[in-house]
Amino acid sequence: MEEEKYMRRCIQLAQNGLCNAAPNPMVGAVVVCDGKIIGEGYHVRCGEAHAEVNAIRSVKEPSLLKRSTIYVSLEPCSHYGKTPPCADLIIEKQIPRIVIGCQDPFAKVAGRGIQKLKDAGREVTVGVLEQECRNLIRRFITFHTLHRPYITLKWAESADRYIDNFREGGKPVILSNPLTSMLVHKKRAEHSAIMVGTRTAELDNPGLTVRNWQGRSPVRIVIDRKQKLSPELHLFDGNVRTLVFTEKPHSPQSNIEYIPIDFRQNILPQIMEYLYAQGLQSLLVEGGNILLQSFIDAELWDEAFVEESPSMLFSGVKAPEIGDKIPYANEQYFGRSFRHYTAARLS
Repeated sequence: MEEEKYMRRCIQLAQNGLCNAAPNPMVGAVVVCDGKIIGEGYHVRCGEAHAEVNAIRSVKEPSLLKRSTIYVSLEPCSHYGKTPPCADLIIEKQIPRIVIGCQDPFAKVAGRGIQKLKDAGREVTVGVLEQECRNLIRRFITFHTLHRPYITLKWAESADRYIDNFREGGKPVILSNPLTSMLVHKKRAEHSAIMVGTRTAELDNPGLTVRNWQGRSPVRIVIDRKQKLSPELHLFDGNVRTLVFTEKPHSPQSNIEYIPIDFRQNILPQIMEYLYAQGLQSLLVEGGNILLQSFIDAELWDEAFVEESPSMLFSGVKAPEIGDKIPYANEQYFGRSFRHYTAARLS
């Protein structure tokens, strides 16, 4: 189908904004005239031009816009944010037909852009590849509908389902290879925040930064109830904003914030509430069996990536267990198998 072909191109373009568009959604747009693409664009970075603006600007012969169709994966905005409304630009350029993948879940838009275009006499089609377009912005939807970050769990496990040896010190077992380790850094660049527990911070001394991929390092999050972690750890080097969830108040340090929470209550909802208030749209949970399993048991996750190492450990720290009822896809990267679980929460 012709409309689906152009919408797939919108989705393809939109994915280029994965590391930079947040907290805005990823959006792609294509301008078509006489069966040919004459312009295309995507939302590159938050605060900069939206996909529709970039697509319209890329058209070399603006006179063609008056008889063109613009395809866009997400409803054009109708409000003034950091940029003017895209619906107004489409109307101004006299583009007669608009094909939209899905309606915007954001309360300030939520159908208003579609209505504005219709009120201006434009032909509007909504719902082309709707599920694919919603999946594209699943982090944005989760954040605005569930009022929490989109949560991705990640770990590597041995062939006999262990993630580490028992140890009180020393170096952790390395189950990833250099190339799959690079994929971990890619995942970090794709998320707003990254989280580990006290024991992982203490034993592994992770930096939790993006070093082997291009992109920003996520906000680092660590749980340190008793404030027993050494200030010499990489997490406290001040190079990246770091949030420490703890029991008692502590004066902030350079780029490090201490957030008191009630450990007599379930701490995960408290942490999610704070991250939502901070506008952190996505969270990568990397560390430790206890922390990962607590998210799984609370059904507080959206995706999980499990790297399957061929190595055998025979004993040690058992890998988290998601259970047999959650389906997963087998994916292959650099000769390694990954189980990719998806929690079906979005309709």
